[in-house]
Amino acid sequence: MALAKDIKAAFHMAFAPIRGETHADRLDSFYRAQASVYDDSRKKLLHGRDALYQRLPKPDGGVWIEMGGGTGENLERIGERIRALRSVYVVDLSESLLEVARERIERNKWTNVHTVREDAASFAPPEGRADVVTFSYSLTMIPDWFAAIDHAVALLSPGGALGAVDFYVARKYPAAGLASHSRFTRHVWPAWFGMDNVYLSPDHLPYLRRKLISLTCIEQRARIGYLFGLRVPHYVFIGRKP
Repeated sequence: MALAKDIKAAFHMAFAPIRGETHADRLDSFYRAQASVYDDSRKKLLHGRDALYQRLPKPDGGVWIEMGGGTGENLERIGERIRALRSVYVVDLSESLLEVARERIERNKWTNVHTVREDAASFAPPEGRADVVTFSYSLTMIPDWFAAIDHAVALLSPGGALGAVDFYVARKYPAAGLASHSRFTRHVWPAWFGMDNVYLSPDHLPYLRRKLISLTCIEQRARIGYLFGLRVPHYVFIGRKP
């Protein structure tokens, strides 16, 4: 069963056409046929999420926003602490993924969790601010990712935390302390993922480090299930708003 789900997801990622006039339409075109198997198929692909959600603060009565939160599967990594939060918002443009999120919310009886079909660069919660904002493998799928980060930082209360985990490539000449990648990594992986409108950037980490006080910055490589042992770089970042 797991293999069948992986094959279905891999087929759609590799061969299914992506259509639509808007970014929201293209996202839904990409995810519609694989939404039901999305979570299982991504277990071998999206690494670093446990490390991110274990390290993030979970303030009692706080407001948490998942930008590009998709199916809401990441929220299960928060555990029972999620019930102590005032509000949690799963923001995404893909209605297909949000349908799965609503099923998860109902199944877990999360009365404080809400789904919102809106752009990550414009959504604002009714509370007007947030204590935690997360981007889990979503920045690479947001065309104006820098605007989404700017907006998230603006939403954060002073001392609030922004967490991000995603694929990336290093700059050709990275800043001191950051990883360096080969020419193969810097050119081949962006081209490969770009076929699915997933855009690996050398600028995510430098921009996050510029906008926030860095608390956690981890750069790693991990195997992904479909590419015969090749290792793709990803980062885990947590920053605090001054």
